[in-house]
Amino acid sequence: MDFRREDLKRIARAPAKLNLYLELLGRRTDGFHEVETLMVPIQLYDSVSFVPSHPTAVQSGEIDLKVRICQPLTTAVNGAVIPAGANNLVVRALELLRQRSGCELGAKVELVKRIPSESGLGGGSSDAAAALKVGNIGWRLNWPMSRLAEVAAEIGSDVPFFLYGGAAVCRGRGEVVESLPAITTAHFVVVKPPVGLSTSEVYRAVNELPCSPESHAKSGSALANLLQGLRSCGAMNAGRRMRNALQHAASSLSPWVERLRAAFDRLDFVGHQLSGSGTAYFGVCRHAQHARRMANILRTRQLGLVYATRSCQ
Repeated sequence: MDFRREDLKRIARAPAKLNLYLELLGRRTDGFHEVETLMVPIQLYDSVSFVPSHPTAVQSGEIDLKVRICQPLTTAVNGAVIPAGANNLVVRALELLRQRSGCELGAKVELVKRIPSESGLGGGSSDAAAALKVGNIGWRLNWPMSRLAEVAAEIGSDVPFFLYGGAAVCRGRGEVVESLPAITTAHFVVVKPPVGLSTSEVYRAVNELPCSPESHAKSGSALANLLQGLRSCGAMNAGRRMRNALQHAASSLSPWVERLRAAFDRLDFVGHQLSGSGTAYFGVCRHAQHARRMANILRTRQLGLVYATRSCQ
């Protein structure tokens, strides 16, 4: 997550993510699923700018959020409305940070959206993590990362991942983050179809499917094999060992998932699968030129938004 400072303004880039591995290990007593997932941030970014503001004589500071959606990410293509006000995770993150810290300052915040919503790319969670970081600096709280992570876990399962940056294995409901050493740069093509899926809908579908989650031992072995391949041979080998336990459930809700799987299967990808709960679908490429070539082919298929990108640390 990169920062820029312009006088009092703080600007943070908020990256998207891909799930190279996602396994469900059972239902928790709190209603969430126990997960084990390997996530990598990619070079597709939202940005969050933050300017602190002082309270008035009659009330404490307010969070004034402006959302700007960049082309080609339009409502017509994305299929989802970006929430504003208190419903946006950026506002929720900053309000919770104020509440926990006792800060009475407000802020003028601009969120620039480039990551599609309802895509499994983690845009909202990444925005929230960026907001916590710029708020921590802009309000001069000087909290350590561990304390910010506690707040992040209250906002959403993936938010702590984006605080730390780089590839990581996440467990629990996603909030337990094990950062990984720097891995070889991997190149991807990502396609977000016109229709999205909500995470809650996909998990409900998982509960209705006649299949049981993998055991902890089997999941641990599969993830270890993937990590070993990623470290020794890079994405070339790891692409063949990926898994997403949510893909079957997502396919039952949206025909776009199977349409994308079939389109990617006909092309020369090292491996391909759904990211998170979808509907974004991605393929692993051999190098940047390969990614650009595959992206150009897929753009002719009218499958939605197409990105050629790579992992970032």
